[in-house]
Parts: sequence; C-alpha cells; structure tokens
Amino acid sequence: MALAADVLGTLIPVGAVGVATRQPQPLLTAAVACASWLVVSAAKNRYSRGELGANRAMLPVLRDWLTMLGVLAVLCVAARIETATAVCVLALVPCLALTVVSRTLMHRHLLAVRRRAQALRRVLLVGEAGAVDVVVAELAHRTDHEYLVVGSCLVGEEAIDAALPVPARLALDGDGREAQPDGETVLRCAAELDADLVLVAPGRRMPAARVRRLAWALHDEGRDLAILPGLLDVSQHRVRLAKAAGLTVLHIAPAPRQGLPGLLKEVTDRLGALLLLVLLSPVFAVVAAAVRLSSAGPVFYWQTRVGRDLMPFRMWKFRTMVVTADRMRAALESANEHDGAMFKMRRDPRVTRVGRILRRFSLDELPQLFNVLAGRMSLVGPRPPLPEEVERYDGTELRRLTVKPGLTGLWQVSGRSDLSWDETVALDLSYVDNWSYASDIDVLVRTLRAVVDGRGAY
Repeated sequence: MALAADVLGTLIPVGAVGVATRQPQPLLTAAVACASWLVVSAAKNRYSRGELGANRAMLPVLRDWLTMLGVLAVLCVAARIETATAVCVLALVPCLALTVVSRTLMHRHLLAVRRRAQALRRVLLVGEAGAVDVVVAELAHRTDHEYLVVGSCLVGEEAIDAALPVPARLALDGDGREAQPDGETVLRCAAELDADLVLVAPGRRMPAARVRRLAWALHDEGRDLAILPGLLDVSQHRVRLAKAAGLTVLHIAPAPRQGLPGLLKEVTDRLGALLLLVLLSPVFAVVAAAVRLSSAGPVFYWQTRVGRDLMPFRMWKFRTMVVTADRMRAALESANEHDGAMFKMRRDPRVTRVGRILRRFSLDELPQLFNVLAGRMSLVGPRPPLPEEVERYDGTELRRLTVKPGLTGLWQVSGRSDLSWDETVALDLSYVDNWSYASDIDVLVRTLRAVVDGRGAY
C-alpha cells in the first residue's frame, strides 16, 4: 500500500502536469521523480515494519520530500533532463499530501487490528524479575504497540507477579563458562514459545558484556533482539545515538519550549484563537441564545482553574448546568464515576438538556478561546485542573502544570472522560516531555474527528 501510494503520488501528477505545461520530457521526468522518491524512502527505512507502524507526523515526511527534491535535481542535471523547476515542485506537492494521508491511514488501520490482537510480534522477555514485572505492566497499559509478551526467561530464582510462562531461568552470574550458556537457554525458550523477538531488560545481573554475548548467539541463529534502554515515554525525535570509547550513548534532548519553537507556538495560539473567534461568532450567538432560552441563569460560566506554574485564572465556558450546580456537588460526591482527582458522572443530574448537546460536541468549551487569546491557555496542552484537584497532586502530577493548559490535548483526542486518571496523567506528561510544534498540529487535526465522534464527552 505504501509503495503504491508513493508510485501513484509521483508518476501521475508529475506526468500530468508535465504534459499539460508541455515540458520537453514529461514521462521521463515523472519516472525519475518516482525513482527519487522511492530511493529516499527506502534509504530512510520508511517501508520497514516498524516505520509503517509508527504514527508519522508531517515533519519527517516533509524532510524526506525536501531530500527527494535535491536528489531529483541532481539526477535531472546528470541525465540532462530539461524541466521547469517551479512546475516540477508544484507537481510533487500531491506526492507529499498523499504520503501523509496514506501513512496516517495505515497507522490507524494497524491500531485497529492490534486492538483485535492481530499484527503483533510475539515477545520473549529476558531479565530480572523486577524489571520483567515493570515491562509487562507498562505494555499492558496500552494497545497501540506491536508487542505481545508470551513468556519470560528470568535471571535468578525470584518469582514474578505477572502471569507469564517461565520455561527456563538464567544463572545469576553469566560468565559464559556455565554448562548451558545464556544463548542456548534463551533460544530454546524462544523456540518453545514461538517468539519472534527477544526483548532484554538490562540490570545488575544483565550487564553489557552478558547482553553482548547473548546478542551474538541470537543473531547467529537469525533471531531478532531488542534492548530496553530504561527510558519511559521519550519521543523518538528527542533521542540521538552517539558513540564514545565503544559505548553506545543515548542523548535525550529536552522539549524545545524556548526560542523559536516557543515563539511559534505563542503566535499560533494568539492568531489561531483570534481567527476562530471571528469565524465562529455566528456559532457563539446561536449557542448563547439556546442557553439563555433553555434554562434560567447566565449564558457564561466561569470557574477558577490552575494554569502554568500554579497560577490560578478564570476559565470561561458556556453554562451547561443548572445555576445551583456547585452547591449540589457535595451530595453527588459518592456517585463519582472517575478515579483519581477528577469528578465525572456519565448521567450528571445537574446538566441541562441543551447542556448535554453542547458537551456532546464540545461547544461549551468555545469561550476558552478568550483565555487562549489572553495568554492564560494554549490551543493544545494538558487539561486545566481545579484548585481542589491540584491540592491532591503528587510531584509527578504537578509536572503537568509546567506548561499552559490547553483547549484541547492528547486527553481530548484519546477518549476524554472515558480515560482513567492514570491514563489522563500519562498522556499529559507525555505531552509536556515530548512537545513539538508538529505534534500540536497533529492534535488539532485529530481534535476535529474527536469532536464529531463525541466519545467520552459527558
């Protein structure tokens, strides 16, 4: 599918535009452009199983596209192909768009089939009991990855909490001279469990030298090996590999909140909020009239929320509840359907009939655009918490408040109120630690689908 999209996305538009503009060699130019795109994609491993399963944002595809333009220019000069540069670049724009769309559709398809326990890799975990339990727990939290743990080869005799088969165990000290070396034991376990990937969690009993010998044995037999670096929720764009005295070093870059990226986000927030307020002014008028006519009370409702660096601010919304809603909450506390610090009820009796419709399509959130325009919020960011929620936060949860809260965010496009508290915190922390401008654009695009879908909105 990826190959077909890339071939059609270059051959057809470049050939058609070349013929329409009467270029000297339109078909040859189209063929060279197609070859350039396929070579660049293949060189960057874009057709591999892992890459096609990843959620590719637009930025990596754009970088590939710009590289392809350079390769195409060199090939055209070398082959003496005459073509207008502006026409060729214009004809290749559909290639960029089609690649982004096709990669997104393939990623969503893979997510859907993985949730049905298909397109998975059978994984054998190797490591100490504690490390294995941590890995199993983290993988069990999500269904958007390809790893299905089918068993473990433990180091030592300690028991694990996870309900996993343990066909064999490794000696505490693997010096390579034991009766049955690590490689033979792990290969036997992998064959018994039909595992196609061995995932090693290094630790005190699995030092680098021991992992290296294990890698030799696995690779000699054609088995795939993966190593856990001990990092949690670090985006690929923050990781850089380096070598030092034979050591493989992982450099972890911080999220680029300052400088040009931070300025670009600020400008996008302010201009985007202003533009949306102008475009949606008729919607504001209709919603305001519906709220005023449907129940007694003001059109708008404000609530104190906590923003960046624990600074409180007034967050505005269209009123969706009866006027006495805040005084009724204490009596409903026992009916809270959400764990953690948030209060949520699927059938909250305080919500008005019009309010349910507004919440279903997130129309009640539109006045928060004024908060974004004022600089208190961002278009994309963590969920803005209540002061009483923040009082119950621990040190980890407080990290969510190191950036501006958002009108939308990863929580909005991943299920909203259907998420558990731990899932909500994990998504917000992932956003804080791995922010990029491209990820903001991705969330904004996904928000449109989440609003139409309405899942988790109550």
